[in-house]
Amino acid sequence: MNTYESDFLVIGSGLSGLFWALKASELGKVTIITKADTSEGNSLWAQGGIAAVVEKTDSFENHTRDTLVAGAGLCNEAVVKAIIEDGPARIVDLINMGVEFDTEKINNKSSDELSLHKEGGHSHRRILHIDDTTGAGIHKVVLKRVLENKNIKVIGHTFAVDLITAKQLNPNSIEEDRCIGCYALDAKTSEISAFKAKATVIAAGGAGKVYLYTSNWSGATGDGIAMAKRAGARIANLEFMQFHPTCLFHPSARNFLISEALRGEGATLRNYKGEDFMKKHHKLGSLAPRDIVARSIDAEMKSTGKDNVFLDTSNHPKEFWQEGFPAIYNKCKSLGFSLGEEQIPVVPAAHYLCGGILTDIHGQTDIKGLFAVGESAATGLHGANRLASNSLLECLVVPQKSVEFIKGNLDKYNQHEGDVPALDLSGEGKADEDELIVIAHLWDEVRRLMWNYVGIVRSDKRLTRAKHRLQNILSEFNDYYAGYNMNTDILELRNIAMLADLTVDCALERKESRGIHFSLDYPETKEELCKDTII
Repeated sequence: MNTYESDFLVIGSGLSGLFWALKASELGKVTIITKADTSEGNSLWAQGGIAAVVEKTDSFENHTRDTLVAGAGLCNEAVVKAIIEDGPARIVDLINMGVEFDTEKINNKSSDELSLHKEGGHSHRRILHIDDTTGAGIHKVVLKRVLENKNIKVIGHTFAVDLITAKQLNPNSIEEDRCIGCYALDAKTSEISAFKAKATVIAAGGAGKVYLYTSNWSGATGDGIAMAKRAGARIANLEFMQFHPTCLFHPSARNFLISEALRGEGATLRNYKGEDFMKKHHKLGSLAPRDIVARSIDAEMKSTGKDNVFLDTSNHPKEFWQEGFPAIYNKCKSLGFSLGEEQIPVVPAAHYLCGGILTDIHGQTDIKGLFAVGESAATGLHGANRLASNSLLECLVVPQKSVEFIKGNLDKYNQHEGDVPALDLSGEGKADEDELIVIAHLWDEVRRLMWNYVGIVRSDKRLTRAKHRLQNILSEFNDYYAGYNMNTDILELRNIAMLADLTVDCALERKESRGIHFSLDYPETKEELCKDTII
């Protein structure tokens, strides 16, 4: 087994991982490993933009209040304030790197004034954007800086399998446990290597692929969260999976998101009768917080027996949408829908995980030397429901604070001395080659039962049924596939099954409805239960 060493190891190549690596490159050598290549990941799919206080009529207090309201009482207010107040400086970082946010046009000419969108839950226009492909626009620039940096090495098609901790190597040690790196599978050669580092950062993204319908990229299988849990880190609030209200309903575009920013520009949700049904659910109508919009659409679909609702964009001519949202306009046009001229069919889909690996504002986990940033982490910013476009902001601020923390404590992070044993693959797996087709079946079974039983509206009965089925799937996996012919499909199945099971545990523990989590058995929000679900 090969062993590679660097000062810092980053697992994942989304915006949070790249930004962390850039900042840490000033302190030492950084290795980034990513399961696919750097052109894939949820960061590139972020359409709406990044929320920050950059306009004079806005304030940190306004942004903080909006975030706390969306988070339904579960945000860590100190973390919220720290992230929001650091936002403008991180926007300057991006601009200095070469990110070009959209600006207002005066007399059809670009000005120096930033163009700001408004999205659901925001009291002011504060969403900086690059057309409707903001995530890709930012990621492209930051990735370029990473690839140019001589202190950063990027290794693609390398799947992180499990973390390596000191306790694993020496269970009898009385010293504090610490992370010393990870084992990873080369997807092309099927070889396992060890990557050692003074500090390891999980930036592996979320877990939307745990659900049948999702806006996430195909690799969003909760790998980092599952690895951290197996290593002994605490996990928080997995019951809070945010369902984006408006994914395009079309068999050829199941993952295509219709940005909330369209509703910010006046697009209206309507049912099959043409009614603006959101008005009966919330005073903000189609601009209500995402959890309310998603539940309202779900209720409308169930009450009418229809497969979708519609987004009416006729409030602006098609030229407005074509100029302001070119990617969405062109995608819809390619599928036969014309923004500005007709209604667009939409459905909710699993979108953003507000829970994850429990960390502080510096991204520190329970395990020394292990950090988590981005969607893999539960920092306390999002609470029970993420405010739109706060996620990209978090991807910048927490890595900044994480590296600052390490810089101030650099003498406490030392490289592990000695060899790392080969990964133990002596599981009970005994499947034949022709049985590997069952992996695809188990994948589908996990995702369907999560959609049907652990979706937008939940009940203890549904959750309990999901728990029993997931336990059977996990048992079957351990009996037939653990330690057997390791490949990425098997590894991802292990992770989505584990994340699904942990999500059900969190959902069963919360005996109330709060934010994204809505239970038919406990429809009220109870102040005494306003606390994190930690497992």
